[in-house]
Amino acid sequence: MTDYLIGTGGWAYFKVPVEPPLKAYSKVFNFVEVNYTFYEYSDTRMVERWRRNVPNDFTFAVRCHQDLTHRIGLKPVDEAYNVLGRMVGYCNILGSPFLVLETPESYVISHEEAKNARDLLSSFNFRDVNLVWEIRSPVTQEALNLMRDFNIIECVDLSIKTPSVESDTVYTRLFGKGKHNIWQFTDNELLNVDHELENINPKIAALSYHGVKMNMDAARYMQYKKTGAFVPITDFTGVDSARAVLAEDTLFPLSKSALIENQGWKVIDLTLNKRVHLAELLVNIHDKTYNSVDEVAEALEEVM
Repeated sequence: MTDYLIGTGGWAYFKVPVEPPLKAYSKVFNFVEVNYTFYEYSDTRMVERWRRNVPNDFTFAVRCHQDLTHRIGLKPVDEAYNVLGRMVGYCNILGSPFLVLETPESYVISHEEAKNARDLLSSFNFRDVNLVWEIRSPVTQEALNLMRDFNIIECVDLSIKTPSVESDTVYTRLFGKGKHNIWQFTDNELLNVDHELENINPKIAALSYHGVKMNMDAARYMQYKKTGAFVPITDFTGVDSARAVLAEDTLFPLSKSALIENQGWKVIDLTLNKRVHLAELLVNIHDKTYNSVDEVAEALEEVM
């Protein structure tokens, strides 16, 4: 049986009255990827507080500081060892099994870069912390060989592609098919991710959602794993559901094309059991400028 770790990239946006965000977050999810450590070097007392605020069976993944991945590179130099030392230290405090590297599009793993990485990784003690690597440049054969040789978990967005490196752990950072992280997952897209995981059948599946609706996406997938059914997005169906999601943040006036670009990524409840991206409906409305939610709703009523 696969052990599912389901959560998001950070807990700062998970806010409820009175309770601290991380404590409230850990009552819903069993896993989180720490974003803070990508941007800042945390005080160890802060990291200890994170651990104390969550249940014993809650799992952290630590995102490696950008100094290593975006400035230094995976080179066997003192500064790289210092960064790794601090990151693994955080992992040890948190009991985290994962240190997540995210290298940018500009960092291509050539023969020389692979040699540097081998020298760095072979001379550092990770103390049973598993490396997870998301490569945002084209994945070279040198990079694949490196991951296989050092048992590094290849991180991909499982809603878009499957990993090329076999492992008994799947770690996926889920952004979806929109620009950057502007996306929300439909039931079918969440099911596709689930089917990919069933086909791979790993011992551990760690899912870190990163879209702008990440808390809802992660919660809906987790609920599906528990019950076999997806909860609705809104309290309405059809045009009323579209009206509800448009009312969240739409600024008018907007042309049809701007509506599709700005709002089409959102998911609505077409029926009680079917959810679709709003773009699937907006493509059918008249090509004109719209000045309010009511105008868009009226146009949708004509085509639905």
